This record gives sequence, C-alpha cells and structure tokens, in this order.
Amino acid sequence: MTKTTYSKDIDALLIEVSDQPIAYAEEKDNTILHYSKDDKLVLIEILDFRKSLTEKEIQELVVK
Repeated sequence: MTKTTYSKDIDALLIEVSDQPIAYAEEKDNTILHYSKDDKLVLIEILDFRKSLTEKEIQELVVK
C-alpha cells in the first residue's frame, strides 16, 4: 500500500507506506519519517516541497 498526497496548506508531500498507527517520528532537515511501534516506516513527510522543485517541474505536476 502506497498513497501519495500533497498538502498545499503546509507545502508538504506525504507518502503513506503503511496503515499502521504512528508511534514516533524522526526529523532531519525537511524530512520527517514516521514509524510504528515495531519500527516499521509508516509515513514520509517532505516539508517545503515546492522549494525542492524548479518552476518548470511544478508546472508539469500541476498540469497532470
């Protein structure tokens, strides 16, 4: 199961890789990794996502 969404309100790309409950998270730079209680990756958050793309890449994503 993988579900990818973009939150325009917080400018974050969210990649959900599991439906397990989140127990804790680790943050490094603009990425937050969320884990279950058995240390399995549940969710990846990439903050300030638009800053990591060129304007052309953003336009290509918006058009699709």
